[in-house]
Amino acid sequence: MVSSSEYGSHTWDLILRVDHQHENVEKEFPLQVTGDLHVGGLMLKLVEKIKIAQDWSDYAFWWEQKNCWLLKTHWTLDKCGVQADAKLVFTTQHKMLRLRLPNMRTVRLKVSFSSMVFRAVSDICKMLNIRRSEELSLLKQSEGTLKKKKKKDKNNKDLVTEDILDLCNSPVSSGLSANPGLYSKTMTPVYDPISGSPASSTITWFSDGSLTEQNCSILALSHPNCSPETLAEMYQPRTLADKAKLNAGWLDSSRSLMEQGILEEDQLLLRFKYYTFFDLNPKYDAVRINQIYEQARWAILLEEIDCTEEEMLIFAALQAYHVSKLSLSSETHDSTCESEVDEVEAALSNLEVTLEGGNKSNILEDITDIPKLADNLKLVRPKKLALKAIKTYWFVFRDTSISYFKSKETAQGEPIEKLNIKGCEVVPDVNVAAKKFGIKLLIPVADGMNEVYLRCDNEDQYARWMAACVLASKGRTMADSSYQPEVQKILSFLQMKNWTMCSQAASEPETVDMKPECFVSPRYTKKFKSKQLTARILEAHQNISQMSLVEAKLRFIQAWQSLPEFGLSYYIVRFKGSKKDDVLGVSYNRLIRIDMATGDPITTWRFSNMKQWNVNWEIRQVAIEFDQNVSIAFTCLSADCKIIHEYIGGYIFLSTRSKDHNETLDEELFHKLTGGQE
Repeated sequence: MVSSSEYGSHTWDLILRVDHQHENVEKEFPLQVTGDLHVGGLMLKLVEKIKIAQDWSDYAFWWEQKNCWLLKTHWTLDKCGVQADAKLVFTTQHKMLRLRLPNMRTVRLKVSFSSMVFRAVSDICKMLNIRRSEELSLLKQSEGTLKKKKKKDKNNKDLVTEDILDLCNSPVSSGLSANPGLYSKTMTPVYDPISGSPASSTITWFSDGSLTEQNCSILALSHPNCSPETLAEMYQPRTLADKAKLNAGWLDSSRSLMEQGILEEDQLLLRFKYYTFFDLNPKYDAVRINQIYEQARWAILLEEIDCTEEEMLIFAALQAYHVSKLSLSSETHDSTCESEVDEVEAALSNLEVTLEGGNKSNILEDITDIPKLADNLKLVRPKKLALKAIKTYWFVFRDTSISYFKSKETAQGEPIEKLNIKGCEVVPDVNVAAKKFGIKLLIPVADGMNEVYLRCDNEDQYARWMAACVLASKGRTMADSSYQPEVQKILSFLQMKNWTMCSQAASEPETVDMKPECFVSPRYTKKFKSKQLTARILEAHQNISQMSLVEAKLRFIQAWQSLPEFGLSYYIVRFKGSKKDDVLGVSYNRLIRIDMATGDPITTWRFSNMKQWNVNWEIRQVAIEFDQNVSIAFTCLSADCKIIHEYIGGYIFLSTRSKDHNETLDEELFHKLTGGQE
C-alpha cells in the first residue's frame, strides 16, 4: 500500500497536443508532471519543450473530453481533475469566425472562443461600431432553415467568398483590448446626416481604428436589394412551427463558443435578439440604425412577420425610393455639416425608438387630475354562428379601464360593462383607404381571451384611443409622459398610409429601372402584376418623399414596431397538464400562449406580474409564478429550455437600463438573471 502523500509526490506522463502552424515541428509532447503542478506551470514547461520563439500569450489549454477551457492558471492539475488520460490541446483563444450581419453581408474576424458569448458579442460590436451590444447575440442556423438554400449555395461558392468583408487585422480581432472609453459622452462622433457615414475625424471613436472609413460605410449604408429569384431561394416560414425554427439556434450567452461546438471559420448569424432598442441616436448610431433597419426589412420580405397589403406597400415605398435611392446617391457625398446634424436630431427627437417609454419627464404630473377620454364609439362583438353585432355606445376611458354606457346622458350611472385593459393584447385593425379605424382588444379571462372590437370615426380619435389602450395594457395611464409621443407616433404612421394617387407619379425618372418585386414579399409578387406594384408603391411614396435617409430608416423601424407581431419570438412548448402542443410567444414585456392550429392567442402573462421563475434542469421544465396565485409550467420542444429562460432574464435585465446611469453594463447581473443552475 502507498500512502496518499507518497502517491501525490509521484510523477506521471501527460501527453499534450499543440495547435501551431509550424510544419516541421511535432504537435504532440509528452511531459512528466505531478498533481500539485498548477496550470500556469504546465504551460511554462510545455513552451520550454516546444522551443519555438513566438508569442504564446493567446494560448490556453482546451480539455477535449470535458469540453472546457482551463483558464484558471493558478489551479493545480489535481484541483482541475486532470489525470494521465486527459486530452489537453494547447491552442489559441482567439480564432477566425464568419458572421452574417443583419444586412446579409458576411464579415470575417477574430473572436474569443474562450470568453462567454455575452463578452464575445460585446467585443464584436465594439469592432463593428454598434452600441448597446446587449441587444444582440449569435444565432446558429438550424438545419430546417438551411435546406432550401443548399442548392443555391453550392452553385455560388465563388460569389459568396468574394462578398466577405475581412476585418481580421483590427485590434479586437488581434486579441487586444478595445478602447476603454467606448461610451464616453465627451467623445461624440459626428455622422453625415445624408449618407449616415462617420466623419473621418471621428472614425476612431469606437475601437481605436478597427474599422476603416470605407468598411464603416459598408455597414452603415444599405445596398441594392437582391433579385426576386434570390429571395425565392431563401427560407420563408409559412406556419408558426416554421417561425419557431428561426429561434431555435440562439447560443448560450453564459458559455464560450468552443464549449458550444463552434469551430474556427464556422459561420454564425449576428442578430438583434432583444427587441428593445434603447437610446437610438442618429448622431452616432449610423451602423446600428442601418443594421436594425436591415433586420426589419428582411423579416418583412421573408414574411417572418405578418403585415397587411397597405403596410407592405408603405415598407416597399420607404425602402425602394428612399433608403435604396438615397444610399446610392450618397456614395459620392463626402461633406458633413454640424447644423444639418442638429436639424436631423431635432426632427427625429420624437422618433427615438424605445419600447418602454424611453425618456421619462422629470416634470411632476398632476396626480389629482388623471386625464380621461369620452367619445361615441362603435362596439363590435364577434358572435358564433352569426354576424358581428355592431352598436354605438358612449365610452369613457379612465385610468386603465374602459366603461361604456347607452348614451352620454346615462354616463353618471352604472356602466353597461367595465373593461379592464391592463394586461390585455391591443391589436390595430386599420385600413386607411377604406376609412376603417379599429382597435382589437384581447382581454384575459379564466378560459382564454375575450375579444372586443372598438371602431373609431377618424384618425385623430383612433390615435388618442389607441395610445391610451397601449399604455393601459402596460399598466400606465394617460397622465404618463409617453402618452402624447405615442399619439404622435400613431398619427405619423397613419399619415404614411394615407396616400393619394398622383397623376405624375408614374412618369418619375426613377421608375424606369424599378423592379417592384425586390421590395415586397413573394406573396404580393404573385398577387399583383409588376406595373400594378410599381403604381401602388409610387402612391405610397408621395407622403415620404421629403425624408432624409436616416429619417426614412427610423420611420421604417417605427412602422415595423407598430405591427401586431413585432418583437415576438416563437417556440413550440407543451404546457403541464396539456395533451397537445402550443406555441409560446416571448416578447419584451409578456409571454403569450398561442393555439398552434389557428394562431389565436389563448392567454397572456405580463412580466410585470411575474414573481419568480425557475428551471428544473433534470426534466427541462420552466416554471413561472405570477401574481394572484397564477402559475404555469412547460417544456420546450423546438429548442433547449435554456433559450427561453435566457430570453425572460434578458428582457428583465434590459428593463433596468437607464440613461441616468453609467453606461457600463452590469455583466454579473445579466448572468445572474440568465445563467441558470445546471
